[in-house]
Amino acid sequence: MEVKFPNVKVKLIGSDGNAFAILAKVSGAMRQAGIAKESIDEYLNESTSGDYNHLLATAMRTVEVS
Repeated sequence: MEVKFPNVKVKLIGSDGNAFAILAKVSGAMRQAGIAKESIDEYLNESTSGDYNHLLATAMRTVEVS
């Protein structure tokens, strides 16, 4: 699977599995990496357009998740 922003690394294993916490971690890491606001908004819109599994899959397609 190809990751859209492989230079952005987010550790989700061992952290809060709450959907809002995941959204905050991923979008925060993207912001810190200097990703454009439009791309962050696109990630947030796509992540919240489905269920919890869709949110996780979107995170894994967007950034490097460990």
